[in-house]
Amino acid sequence: MLIRSAAIALTLGLAAPALAQDAPAADAATEATEVQILPDIAMGAEDAPLTLIEYASFTCGHCANFYEQNWPKLKAEYVDTGKVRFIQRDVYFDQVGLWAGILARCGGDDKYFAVSDMLLGEQKKWLGGGSGDEIAAGLRKIGLKAGMTEEQMTACWDDSAKAEQLIATFQKNATTDQIEATPTFIIGGEKVMNQPWDDMKAIIEAKLAAAPAGQ
Repeated sequence: MLIRSAAIALTLGLAAPALAQDAPAADAATEATEVQILPDIAMGAEDAPLTLIEYASFTCGHCANFYEQNWPKLKAEYVDTGKVRFIQRDVYFDQVGLWAGILARCGGDDKYFAVSDMLLGEQKKWLGGGSGDEIAAGLRKIGLKAGMTEEQMTACWDDSAKAEQLIATFQKNATTDQIEATPTFIIGGEKVMNQPWDDMKAIIEAKLAAAPAGQ
């Protein structure tokens, strides 16, 4: 999925999941200088010799395909074995993607990847609703399965300050790394476009072979 401009305007105009207010349609490039940037949430050994960052959108079909087809291999072969430290950075194309991103962080950093797994693994189900209310209901089901309460989710979606932080964080990271589409990967500092697993694995192996011993 392509990012059409550096400063994404979240302007679908759908009712917010909390049914209280729309997500802020902020100029993220401006907000990034005024709002605290959120730290990355990482998976894997802190001393892994290689860091792999994925820029992904919860509303991106190609991202869901990567999650279903390649993520299990990446996790089993490299993250779980201590070779790769994995970071996922959310990209927001629209308000629905922002709603999902807010939900992913609503349960705290410890639950981020578990909620992300459900959002990507069940994307067709929750995103398949035609109206904003149907999509919101689908997202709420994800949150309930993750152990959140209705009140907790509503509070998260009502938190405009956190939404502004997420937008500013996305904009700063995506601009710095010159991200134009999702999924896009930063493997050992090199930008890598989405590609078949065997090709990506070859890049990972080359980066690991070049990593300083004991790093």
